[in-house]
Amino acid sequence: MSFTSLRQWLIKLEEIGLLKHINREVALKHELAALGKRADGKYALRFNRVENSTMSVVTGILPSRETIALAMGVSKDEVVERFSKAQANPGECILVNSKDAPVKEKIVYGVDLGSLPIPIHHEKDGGPYITAGVLVAKDPQTGVRNVSIHRLQVLGPNRLGILILPRHLFQFFQSAEKEDKPLEVAIAIGLDPLVLLASQALTPPGVDEFTIASALYGHPLELVKCETVDLEVPAQAEIVLEGRILPRVREIEGPFGEYPRYYGPASPKPVIELTAMTSRRDPIYHTIVPATREHLLLGAIPREAGLLQTIRNTVPNVVSVHLTPGGGCRYHAVISIDKRNEGEAKNAIFAAFSSSHEIKHVVVVDKDVNIFEPEEVEWAIATRCQAGRDVFIVERALGNKLDPSSDDGISDKMGIDATVPLDAPPGRFERIRIPGEDEIRLEDYLD
Repeated sequence: MSFTSLRQWLIKLEEIGLLKHINREVALKHELAALGKRADGKYALRFNRVENSTMSVVTGILPSRETIALAMGVSKDEVVERFSKAQANPGECILVNSKDAPVKEKIVYGVDLGSLPIPIHHEKDGGPYITAGVLVAKDPQTGVRNVSIHRLQVLGPNRLGILILPRHLFQFFQSAEKEDKPLEVAIAIGLDPLVLLASQALTPPGVDEFTIASALYGHPLELVKCETVDLEVPAQAEIVLEGRILPRVREIEGPFGEYPRYYGPASPKPVIELTAMTSRRDPIYHTIVPATREHLLLGAIPREAGLLQTIRNTVPNVVSVHLTPGGGCRYHAVISIDKRNEGEAKNAIFAAFSSSHEIKHVVVVDKDVNIFEPEEVEWAIATRCQAGRDVFIVERALGNKLDPSSDDGISDKMGIDATVPLDAPPGRFERIRIPGEDEIRLEDYLD
């Protein structure tokens, strides 16, 4: 079954005991985020009484890789392969009438962001932030849609500050601003897991991320036309904000607590002026608490899929890849390979660096090492690696500006080959094992 709305997904999470309700009133400033952080990686929360709002709020709807696998209908080990195939073989979307779109049940043209339960997450955040809004825009030159998530700070009743990194939306806005024109945008809040994941795909220009969601569903994603902008949005969304990024207008946005667990600094950023809001009759607001598993995994799975494709072009016998939570699911990559030739590990490392400027440290291990278990990876480094032979450093490469140790985004990179030498004497690296250990159940022996 494909979960094509947030509501369907919440029902499933409740069925399997991964959605907990909080019925006591909760403050939007810090308290809601603190509770979300406490539940991080365990279960989703639904806040049924939020101060000054009639809406309920959910957070943590993707607390683990297992829940992402459930949303995709595959095993945990198949998640990255499944996303990679969907990205390589996108589907089609279909347009539905407004009367058939739940997100059109209410239409408001005078937008007041104060009507939404938008939290303040961290101590030094510059204000309330929309963190789970999927932004839709079109290339002014080609008309092709782009879908992405950005941090959006409330600056006024109908104004949002936006951080735009140098990717597709940045190019769209630059193109529009050169013509002194606004760029039309729509922000969809309250979506199912597959649309959220698809929005994070690392694609070349001209790829509509909604088509990746269709491929993940196995059937077309339903879209509906906006009211005041020439854009299409998911018909099953809870809330949609419509507006325009204003040309040659900048206001201070930030600070904001980001995925590396540090604050992104305040600086002048572009501004979105909102023109309309559509929603369900009783919308559910979704917020992502930054640096939680939900935040990190949403970015990790699509990046791992792209990483896997890139490395396979160089080292076809790569088995799996993992961007670790300790590295913010961006900076640290672990790669397992079925090693057949010396030098493959280093080739895999260079391929990883070339796939993403964010990746800072790469460890390559043999296929017998569970790359999702930090203790296993550390054991491979401890017992299969010699620093003078197997560790190398690339100085002053392009990194990520959100890494506070970087020099304005210039960063050193490190590769670690923790694979067994192919010419090692037989038995030297044989792992100890106890016959029958995997099958035996301790519970059967306890009184």
